[in-house]
Amino acid sequence: MARLKFGAFLAPHHPIGEHPMLQFRRDLDFVEQLDALGYDEFWCGEHHSSGWETIASPEMFLAAAGERTKRIKLGTGVISLPYHHPFNVAQRMVQLDHMTGGRAIFGSGPGALASDAHTLGIDPMTQRDRQDEAIAVIRRLFNGERVTAKTDWFEMHDAALQILPLQEDMPFVVASQISPSGMTLAGKYGIGIISLGSMSTQGLMALPQQWQFAEDAAKKAGTTVSRANWRVLLSWHIAETREQARREAGAGLMRWHNEYNVGTLMRPGLTAFSSPDEAVDKTAFVEGAASTIGTPDDLIKMIKNLVDVSGGVGSIIGFAHDWANPENTRRSWDLVARYVVPEINGYIDGLRKSRQFLIDNRAVFERAGQAVMAKIMQNDKAAAALQQTGPGRVAIPAVNAPDLAKAAAKQKV
Repeated sequence: MARLKFGAFLAPHHPIGEHPMLQFRRDLDFVEQLDALGYDEFWCGEHHSSGWETIASPEMFLAAAGERTKRIKLGTGVISLPYHHPFNVAQRMVQLDHMTGGRAIFGSGPGALASDAHTLGIDPMTQRDRQDEAIAVIRRLFNGERVTAKTDWFEMHDAALQILPLQEDMPFVVASQISPSGMTLAGKYGIGIISLGSMSTQGLMALPQQWQFAEDAAKKAGTTVSRANWRVLLSWHIAETREQARREAGAGLMRWHNEYNVGTLMRPGLTAFSSPDEAVDKTAFVEGAASTIGTPDDLIKMIKNLVDVSGGVGSIIGFAHDWANPENTRRSWDLVARYVVPEINGYIDGLRKSRQFLIDNRAVFERAGQAVMAKIMQNDKAAAALQQTGPGRVAIPAVNAPDLAKAAAKQKV
């Protein structure tokens, strides 16, 4: 299996109650932790309502994150293109790319919250077409073209960027949930995808069909799409044991589901959980569950299953949430970096093989100990001292150490 990239997606989904200023700082601390742990990407979204989703400008947040980090890629997850003039979006993304040293990923979507579109007086029926129009223009601007365009929602007259992106080819990524529009756009333009609907069982099982939408659109447009540029979202909370993970995540998961998904968004078909245990059981321990609340081994199994079901993806993006408290949440991401990522990507295979080689060839390496003993026995004083030498008193690496107690016993005889 090709090595996977790993990242985090912060919508964010924060319960109402925490000081917004401190919340932003905590989120920036989180990005800094991910960078230190070697995660490949961090994504944050754009929302203007709901109370739980507080980042209005992903570009501003990511610019601040860029000053705190060194290597992690920073993606807009996503900029809702129908809400903005495309020229302004292009300008902001170019500036972000330069300010982060060429680490920006341009992720876009039509806008996820109906309340945001309502606030701006945008007809939801127009949003996906507007995203398509904006992507086409922004790509031309990034290529250094001078653009004149007029649509029913924006105009440009001889528009050109003064500064082009620092990256020669800044990654373009579109969000995809349930409808085929995101995958179709990816295929049309030959760009990347971040699948956000995979956190449900139905979304996980639909991944093969979703990829087919992208390939069909690419064939029609004469472009190509690569699974290496396909990012899939998963949710998890990881601890040393399943019992510990359950204790840490249960109450927060229940609150997130009941207060936000059911009580605020009123997602169709969802009902409130009656207890933290029910929340955990129905989220992570039902047949075909798309979330993991358990150990690193449980998440490894989930990721391998996702790769099999989907046919192959390029990146696993973890959904950042507040199911557990900040300390246990940080610990969860730490465990994933230390034990899940290396297991999935084979970083420790060589260590296991090296250890097993020594075990399997014990007789060969015992000769090193025999060589040490031969030199001792060639020296009368050393041989005499051997009788006084007990186990553990000689600083010889264990793999080379002779059995001194056994040799001393022979000397006495």
